[in-house]
Amino acid sequence: MLFWMILKVALKSLAANKLRSILAMLGIIIGVGAVISMLAIGSGAKQQILSRVTAMGSNLLTIRPGQRGTMGVMSGTQQNLTVDDALAITKEVSGIRQVAPAVGSSVQVKHMARNSRTSCTGTTVTYIPMRSFELDKGAIFTEADVDAHARVAIIGPVTAENLFDPSENPIDQMVKVKDINFRVVGVLKAKGDQGWFNPDDQIIIPLTTAMRQLFGLDYVREINVQINDDANLDDVQASILAVLRRRHRIQPGMPDDVNIRSQAEFIAMFTESNRVFTMLLGSIAGISLLVGGIGIMNIMLVSVTERTREIGIRKAIGAKDRDILRQFLIEALIMSAVGGLLGVAVGVGGANVIGKFSPFPTLLQPNSIILAMSFSAAVGIFFGYYPARRAAFLDPIDALRYE
Repeated sequence: MLFWMILKVALKSLAANKLRSILAMLGIIIGVGAVISMLAIGSGAKQQILSRVTAMGSNLLTIRPGQRGTMGVMSGTQQNLTVDDALAITKEVSGIRQVAPAVGSSVQVKHMARNSRTSCTGTTVTYIPMRSFELDKGAIFTEADVDAHARVAIIGPVTAENLFDPSENPIDQMVKVKDINFRVVGVLKAKGDQGWFNPDDQIIIPLTTAMRQLFGLDYVREINVQINDDANLDDVQASILAVLRRRHRIQPGMPDDVNIRSQAEFIAMFTESNRVFTMLLGSIAGISLLVGGIGIMNIMLVSVTERTREIGIRKAIGAKDRDILRQFLIEALIMSAVGGLLGVAVGVGGANVIGKFSPFPTLLQPNSIILAMSFSAAVGIFFGYYPARRAAFLDPIDALRYE
């Protein structure tokens, strides 16, 4: 039999049982749609993570105190990072663009009858450009403000919204933090909630003011280091560790008393978590594709049983085993292909709906559509082959006698 004749017969057979064919394709439609939607959620989450990390600055190293304890029992965070450590890193380590030590805590900020719980960061003027913050109103506090322990503050847009009326300009207004008045000198542009931290809801004040007047600290919570674009990250990190080990009198062979994390490590950690999350979602969705394949096999087996006499007649007038095999295999492929195309439409629409009406961001990737379609075709071939082979190897005489 010619291929086009086989295709024509297969289409007529499917058209003769429209409802049964549609029900057989339903599993494939749901499976392909689910795979595309779930992978879109995974890709959207990955893009969101990367954009959040990038929004916090580029080429950054974050130095934090290590854990303290003995015999493997950790009893808290060490208090071993100082402003002098930050100055030493600036002077002794090459390849560094700027350094910003910081302290911080959650505080209650008040203005008139309004108050808001927010994050307070005490730092230097280099922190703003390092963390890619931009001003919407006002100006950044200066080095002179830091040296003078000035009570000035920069606030995020969410903090400004919580403390001031929409028609009120926050600049030069007074806010109270721990019963200490601060004058607002700037309002940041919105960056969006980062999940674990909202940069739009914070107050930034000079480092000296935070350490001496607000928190009463002699140490810093972290030291942020931005390296040059052409600098080697590993070399800079090793140099910083060498400087801090010498300053903290860490003997050779003893573990470091600080932790240094780079953006690359954060990205790698989140990417790995996202990869596992995406694989889990894709696997769960892929199960429905397998169920759809089983449905196609079931329908094809029923079709073979119903058309046993037809198969016998075809063989009696000269149809070969491979012709019968192709006919039923093409029927299975047509169902999986049409179901796959409809599933793509369902998946793309579902991903758009999820991204618009849920907190989960979605990002459609062409690779996920190709993967779903390929898997759909593979399911059609795999689950359609056995019924097709069973039909091909029916004995013509027994088939003709079948009632």
